Amino acid sequence: MNPQPSAKSRPSLPGLQLLKSFWSEYRSLLVFIALMLVFRSTLADWNDVPTGSMNPTIVEGDRILINKMAYDLRLPFTTYSLVKLDDPQRGDIVVFESAVADKRLVKRVIGLPGDKVAMRDNRLWINGQPLEYRLLQQQADAVDYEEKLGELSYSIRINPNAHSFSGFEEVQVPAGHYLMLGDNRDNSADSRFIGFVPRDEIIGRSRQLVLSLNYDNYFLPRSDRFWQPL
Repeated sequence: MNPQPSAKSRPSLPGLQLLKSFWSEYRSLLVFIALMLVFRSTLADWNDVPTGSMNPTIVEGDRILINKMAYDLRLPFTTYSLVKLDDPQRGDIVVFESAVADKRLVKRVIGLPGDKVAMRDNRLWINGQPLEYRLLQQQADAVDYEEKLGELSYSIRINPNAHSFSGFEEVQVPAGHYLMLGDNRDNSADSRFIGFVPRDEIIGRSRQLVLSLNYDNYFLPRSDRFWQPL
């Protein structure tokens, strides 16, 4: 009867040996990649914006920085919130995974839970109070206004020839939900189409551009938009 080879004398499997060699050679790179994936999943990431729904604030080809810890600390690689850090505020630009639209969207928070919001001729009313507007520039198919929401002011764009979705009757935002609108009011699939956005769909907040590529000019970079605040 032949004795079984000991663990020390047993030959290594080729696949295991190759794996050990690969780990020894590229360990630092693999650890770096793993840490980067965790960082992008839980702390910060960037998101490209392919449409003009947030014009003139965000234009097609912009890459925006997402602060994923603005509202929640999440379990890596999931949407499960371990700790709630804050809640979205009026005027925040947020990124969320819309179950209704079945894609990631970027919009501005207009109504908080419990708010009563109405829109009349592209002018917003929140809790019975009209927002202030100031004309910025006017073209044949686009008019830009400054919209003041509390202490925050930002630019919105109106198409003077489009009136189908320029208003809605007063609605009350339900608990745990938010009313979102795009800054390009006549060209945005927002809460007027997808309804109120649940709190747990919100991924994070954006206040910064990273870079911008001009889709209409061979994807050349727009250097004047690099690292600009939103």
